Amino acid sequence: MNSLLLAPIPGGTADLFTSFHHDVVGAINPLSMSLTEAPFLGTVYAVTGLALLLVLLSPAGVGRAVKTVVGAVMGVVAGWTVAWYVSDVWNPFGVGLSSGTRLWSAALVASVAIVLLNLRGQVRWRQVVAICALPLCVLSALVGINADVGQFPTLRAAFGLVQYPPLAEAVAAARSGAQIHSGGPAALPLVGIVGAVTIPATVSNFTARSALVYLPPAALTAHPQALPVVEMLSGQPGSPSDVFTAGGLANILNGYAKAHAGLAPIVVVPDQLGSPGSNPMCVDSPLGNSASYLTVDIPAWIHTHLRVSGQPANWTIAGFSQGGTCAIQLGAAHPQLYGTVLDISGELVPKNGSEAHTVSAAFGGSATAYAAAAPNAILAASAPYSSLGAIFVVGDGDSRFGPGIHAVADAARRAGVDTHLFISPGTAHDWHTVDYAFSKALPLIAARTGLLSHIGTVVAR
Repeated sequence: MNSLLLAPIPGGTADLFTSFHHDVVGAINPLSMSLTEAPFLGTVYAVTGLALLLVLLSPAGVGRAVKTVVGAVMGVVAGWTVAWYVSDVWNPFGVGLSSGTRLWSAALVASVAIVLLNLRGQVRWRQVVAICALPLCVLSALVGINADVGQFPTLRAAFGLVQYPPLAEAVAAARSGAQIHSGGPAALPLVGIVGAVTIPATVSNFTARSALVYLPPAALTAHPQALPVVEMLSGQPGSPSDVFTAGGLANILNGYAKAHAGLAPIVVVPDQLGSPGSNPMCVDSPLGNSASYLTVDIPAWIHTHLRVSGQPANWTIAGFSQGGTCAIQLGAAHPQLYGTVLDISGELVPKNGSEAHTVSAAFGGSATAYAAAAPNAILAASAPYSSLGAIFVVGDGDSRFGPGIHAVADAARRAGVDTHLFISPGTAHDWHTVDYAFSKALPLIAARTGLLSHIGTVVAR
């Protein structure tokens, strides 16, 4: 076995671990400043509000005041209409905009209209304030939408500067920096690590980007136990890194591990897309043999390189949005590989554009083959299941994907799957739903995979 977890530990890696911990886990650093929490948001909103207030408080006649009110109302209508068109008519990625994002779009157009209608006839300093208010309005809308969606939690993520070391280097660095864990005498890193790997498409020939792997502290001992594994898929458009940057999955897993003697699932995040804008829909087709890559090449690499349990009961396939659709497709079709499925805001059916385009591009024009690839059809064809479990999560504001999640969950129950459905309060089709999903799913995954049965072994080491 060419195991990364059993690789020799080179010297001189403490500095690498420290750098990795600061860069990825998040230390006090300007680039690590949160873009979604009160200090930053409050500052941006307050400065923008002050600028708009100074514009509105300038001396103006009744005529200008009336124009300002009318312009603001028309701006709200125009902004909401544009958001509606992008979300509900054009809909380039099949994801509806949340109410919060629509409101920010309306507020942006309204605020710009207010500034433009009050720009002329001002004294010089008020004109300067008005001109400065325009980019501030745009910035406020952008950070508000980002906070609503949760896509870029930090400046580092927004600038695309989050980088992960090769997994072997991260493992070696973590081991050299291991400390006595609070759960027992074992020498464990205080947090898990995330590293990048290239997983060859030996069987599928699928063109994939690098994958990311999370290893909990318990997987980083000199002689780790075989742990449960989660194969996690991001959405589309996107990349494997989204799971950790936007989803904050490493922090969630580290928090769980801290409370459970360093134990958490090993998580492997492969690329099921090939490129951000591609969508091979996790089937084998002219668009790429994504299904074979995920169910043959990825498991083979995991078994060869990581200390994981070989039993299907200890394997979970999970995903968000398009990745959630893939998770239930593949989990339902391959119960001999996966014992648990986590579908976060997945689709009712796989889609690549319109139904006609989907059938033509990936199913050779066969509507029958396309229908058979739907999760509900796979569940019905494979029923009854003896041991498969499925966890479904959707935001209560996700009007586009919510009905599909309920329908697939119902189909899973009918097929004999041990089914759990959670509704994330106050979220929509966004990364906040993913955070909620893992908070609910981790205890269930741990119970189904027997994760915590390793506590005594870890503490004893």
